Amino acid sequence: MADDLIFANGINATTGQALMPPLTSAAVARAALGLRYANGALRELEAKIRTEATHGIIAGINPEDLAEAGWGVIFAAQEAADVPALREALAPLLALRQAQAGALYREYDGDWAYYPRESKTGWLARVGGEPGPVDPEHVPYYLLIVASPEAIPFSFQYQLDVQHAVGRLHFDGPDQLDRYAAYAATAVAAERGEADGRSWSLPRRAAFFGVASPDDDATGLSSDYLVAPLAADLRARQPDWNVTICLGADATKERLHGLINGPERPAFLFTASHGMGFPWGHPLQARGQGALLCADWPGPRQWRDSAIPDRFYFSGDDVADSARLTGMISFHFACYGAGTPRLDEFSHLTGAAGRAQIAPVDFLACLPQRLAGHPKGGALAVIGHVERAWGASFIWNNTSAQLAAFRSTVRCLAAGGRVGLAMDSFNLRYAEIATILNELIQEAKAGAVVDDRTLAGLWIANNDARSYIVVGDPAVRLPLTNPTANPITRI
Repeated sequence: MADDLIFANGINATTGQALMPPLTSAAVARAALGLRYANGALRELEAKIRTEATHGIIAGINPEDLAEAGWGVIFAAQEAADVPALREALAPLLALRQAQAGALYREYDGDWAYYPRESKTGWLARVGGEPGPVDPEHVPYYLLIVASPEAIPFSFQYQLDVQHAVGRLHFDGPDQLDRYAAYAATAVAAERGEADGRSWSLPRRAAFFGVASPDDDATGLSSDYLVAPLAADLRARQPDWNVTICLGADATKERLHGLINGPERPAFLFTASHGMGFPWGHPLQARGQGALLCADWPGPRQWRDSAIPDRFYFSGDDVADSARLTGMISFHFACYGAGTPRLDEFSHLTGAAGRAQIAPVDFLACLPQRLAGHPKGGALAVIGHVERAWGASFIWNNTSAQLAAFRSTVRCLAAGGRVGLAMDSFNLRYAEIATILNELIQEAKAGAVVDDRTLAGLWIANNDARSYIVVGDPAVRLPLTNPTANPITRI
């Protein structure tokens, strides 16, 4: 690992080369000095640190209990014509959450829907909430956005997620209502532990899939410093879990195909790899962006200046119609693994003027849509990254692994915690890094000498921690078999 280089995951699908070349700390530090936070955003991030012990909720509330924490769904005013059909497709899930949350259940549509270009603070003020610790009497802690990222932007989701537990559902295509209905049926069956009149649950089985391609620093780092330690931590902390590890050359497309489509698919799947990046206008961008590049790819030195064939990567098209994904949760560390913004967050780091356009609109990746909306029962949640994913997620100052946020999330999910609550460790990381970064920037502007590596690492980590999202209902949790009970039939 080069001492002064910062690596992003992600491969250009048309050339086989990195989406972005390694960056020097000095170049990133110069960009960091121009950071500006939106009005009130920094104050709320600072408040997040002070409410660490309560996960952003006012004291005395149990965040695992929807009757105390509340649950709500947010629709977009821009898509108002679609809301009746969406509500009908999701009716079983909405009815379940209403029964669980009681008086703290909310549906934000009509006058309470999200309006174009509305800020998080503006929307909260309009519906009776406020920045800072969540009071579920005013706005629920768990909030499900049901809208495209074009209608309700990723930026709104990022900021709402600082204190709330937020997820998003959106499906493209003519069968989208069927996919919403399939997701709702899966979520209800998992929560009740019953489907088709019989009890069911998932064995405590996890799989960790870490690609490490030849001559490729980015995937070498994620395999050695992220995937392997996370798998070891789960084995040590939760010995009742059966943990499968696929690293390096073993992390092939065939192996991932088996983990997702085969009979031994895990309840929890964690992958780390390059995400595929297609240029704006490419016919495969919508379907292939964020697809997972597997170990079949021979690496950047052997594969030069040539488009990458689909036999090297796993996309939504590779999820079989026969797959039985019911109840699983997956986490994909990959560029664009959850979605792609219209504008590039990092193009100015390479000398471009302003933010380059990389897609016609903000959009969710195809793979998580396919996993969550599978007609035979899909994943309850897919956790992934919007935009580029960086080694700064787990390597601090290019010196040592820092996995607290990842470990906390995996441990919480393995213990049966709700996914939105499990992801709060990333929100806390974002809040703390942002606060430290702002202080450092102010010192630098006042004339203090600030180490480029420290400033650059903080800036990248700030952007990276902010951009993990949940595709799915944030209140879902793994429907796990009790390890001391008799086996229960599994779907």
